[in-house]
Amino acid sequence: MNKMPPMLKTVLNLSAACLLVCLSLASACAADPWLVVEGGEGLGKGKHVVLLSGDEEYRSEEALTQLAKILAKHHGFTCTVLYAIDPATGEISPNKTDNIPGLKSLQKADLVVIATRFRNLPDEQMKEIDDYLRAAKPVVGMRTATHAFNIPKERAYAHYGNNYNGEKKEWVDGFGRFVLGEKWISHHGHHGQESTRGLIASEAKDHPILRGIHDGDIWGPTDVYGVRLPLPGDSQPLVMGQVLEGMTADSKPVDGNDAKKNAPMMPVAWVKTYGVEGGPRGRVFTTTMGSSTDMASEGVRRMLVNACAWAVGLEKNISEKSVVDVVGTFVPTPFGFNGAQKGLKPADMK
Repeated sequence: MNKMPPMLKTVLNLSAACLLVCLSLASACAADPWLVVEGGEGLGKGKHVVLLSGDEEYRSEEALTQLAKILAKHHGFTCTVLYAIDPATGEISPNKTDNIPGLKSLQKADLVVIATRFRNLPDEQMKEIDDYLRAAKPVVGMRTATHAFNIPKERAYAHYGNNYNGEKKEWVDGFGRFVLGEKWISHHGHHGQESTRGLIASEAKDHPILRGIHDGDIWGPTDVYGVRLPLPGDSQPLVMGQVLEGMTADSKPVDGNDAKKNAPMMPVAWVKTYGVEGGPRGRVFTTTMGSSTDMASEGVRRMLVNACAWAVGLEKNISEKSVVDVVGTFVPTPFGFNGAQKGLKPADMK
């Protein structure tokens, strides 16, 4: 039997080793418990957006994935979508309130979009969020982000919790009130029966986030949330939520005894700034809309895309009518507890 030449044997061994490394890297990437959507050309080219999902009711895993795809394909942002993950299965599990892997991506993020609900994350994950905020980087909050966290009082980041009332006085009522402008208060509209029409606040009609948006363009089947008026600090309402008597965009405003729900209307979108412990201040956009079903509305999508551009300082580049076409197939799952799609992993969201 002819012996294999030493040089050929070395080459084959090196080739085999390289193949194993490549397969290992491919396997590791496939197993990443988050989704990266690479950006192309557009106003957001070179910017990195981290979208933080994790709620049991409004399908943030669907809403933020679609928003990421729109931001990446139509506007050039590179987006990383993080999910609540069951570590035992690697599956997206919105009811898993204590695990959102990948938060280290905030270290290089230009913007965070958050739509979590009552999360009790471990300290090492919360630290990434805290470090981001201490740097006064911009924040976009959607729907249940007003009550994004529920951290026990003995924990290091208890002040992020929705009902916090401890020693850190500026953090009273938690992340929602301090950073976004309001915590969870109430369902102002009748949940599941009265939908929301967005009307432009008169003093905000020229705000760049509202470019290309008119009264009635913004609609969603989620109800208006109650907030305390006036909103704190330098908050500026952009969109008021008209409570409708039904669950379609052409429903009439509520009347009779319910008419008081629109007198005055609650803001459903506003801007403000925040700063931690006297540090620099960052931009914030908050909307109490933003379920996956709300994302079926072109006006809601345009508001969110414009808000992301504004948040990172690109307001001069917002077009008169930003492209917000749905990317791929998007059939949002109706909101409701325990209604999330089962068995999905981040790779399935591509």
